[in-house]
Amino acid sequence: MSAQQSIWFITGSQHLYGDKVLQQVVSNSQTLVAGLNDQAQLPLPLEFKAIATTPEEIQRLCLDATSDANCLGVVFWMHTFSPAKMWIKGLQALQKPWMHLHTQFNDELPWQAIDMSFMNLNQSAHGCREFGYIGTRLGIDRFITVGHWQDKDVHQDMQNWMRAVIGWAEGQSLKIARFGDNMRQVAVTEGNKVSAQIQFGYEVHAYGVGKLVEYCDAVSDEDIARQLDQYASDYQWAFSMDDSDKVTRLKNDARLEIAMERFLTDHGCKAFTNTFEDLTGMSNLPGLATQRLMAKGYGYGGEGDWKTSASVRILKAMSVGLPGGTSFMEDYTYHFGKKAQVLGAHMLEVCPSITNDKPILDVQRHTIGCKADIARLIFSAQTGRARNLTTIDLGDRFRFILNELDTVCPPQDLPNLPVAHALWEPMPNLKTSAQAWIMAGGAHHSAYTQAVSKEIIEIYADMVGVELCVIDENTDIRSFKRELRTSGY
Repeated sequence: MSAQQSIWFITGSQHLYGDKVLQQVVSNSQTLVAGLNDQAQLPLPLEFKAIATTPEEIQRLCLDATSDANCLGVVFWMHTFSPAKMWIKGLQALQKPWMHLHTQFNDELPWQAIDMSFMNLNQSAHGCREFGYIGTRLGIDRFITVGHWQDKDVHQDMQNWMRAVIGWAEGQSLKIARFGDNMRQVAVTEGNKVSAQIQFGYEVHAYGVGKLVEYCDAVSDEDIARQLDQYASDYQWAFSMDDSDKVTRLKNDARLEIAMERFLTDHGCKAFTNTFEDLTGMSNLPGLATQRLMAKGYGYGGEGDWKTSASVRILKAMSVGLPGGTSFMEDYTYHFGKKAQVLGAHMLEVCPSITNDKPILDVQRHTIGCKADIARLIFSAQTGRARNLTTIDLGDRFRFILNELDTVCPPQDLPNLPVAHALWEPMPNLKTSAQAWIMAGGAHHSAYTQAVSKEIIEIYADMVGVELCVIDENTDIRSFKRELRTSGY
């Protein structure tokens, strides 16, 4: 996200009321935008562009918004009545997300002074209904918030919508590097990459592992020494520099991290996948390297899972400035105790952004697929509310599935578990959540996020036109099954 990027603000009116009214509409719009920028803690600045009073002005503004790379979206507000047939060509031309702000400039009515001049100027209740009709008539899925522009609820809605816009914009420019193919015989990580590019905007590019090996070979000993100094600063080491075998293994991952980051930078990629079944010419499956790249903001998906890699990157883009992290994750094993829980982890690749602790850096044996001693960070995710989001390809469409979680502390130490992990209690409970997840076709991989709320993800799903199945404290199987049947299962 660059400093030049913004959300345009356009106010609707008409010439029926005369120049004096239009001047007041401009003044009020400028005050409103300045107030929101000052008070609402918006992740993107609002930029007042103009009042729109004719079909020609509206169409030109919408075309300009579509063509301007620094305009990520548009907020529309009807200060007065603005006949909605004027908006048809403009809204049809607009190719950016837009939000309908249903507010009015004043909060309380001046009961003793109110007259028809006041009514004509301050008739958002009237004008926004006309504008709302044409959005529905055109079949446009847009976000609508209602309330006075100084209300905290309106500010929160605008924050959520803008973060969803950031995710949408990230998808439009995102490139994913795919080193090797999908893990053999696995179904859910497959998918139609052309359909995904049409739906979400991102591109998935395949690269031979040999291309990455060339970058590995170009990493110098000096580069690796600087990287080890960084590791010493960032983590608790579980071994000493006197352990030459472990230090050699650590250098392998330092080389991989440097090489992968250079490759991704050179190829304009902000996300990547790999698979332990295709590592020809590499020292090992990247462990620490992948964890650190995710912590730097890259998306990742294991075993060729480009859909989850894209989701991790998009959620990271949405969450800039918010507390909590986002990681690639897998539902690994269950605890069917008094309180049923899920232990989430992966072979190696969990992002340290999800912990508040200083991770432990160790070298341990990796026994799945490729057998090697591999460096990795070990930690438990911080406690609190989080959610898993998965993307599946149903052949004729994509579906998002979201499960709200409470992440908790493991009741005992896990001294023999050599990977980073998160223990959570899925909502409303494991029985219902797992049944609903499986019924909806949910993948075993997900993007686990503490930072991006359910509300932001719901707005994003509408923005990209993808069905969202939510599993939370209100879920019951009968209603969930009815929802799936309505959508065509």
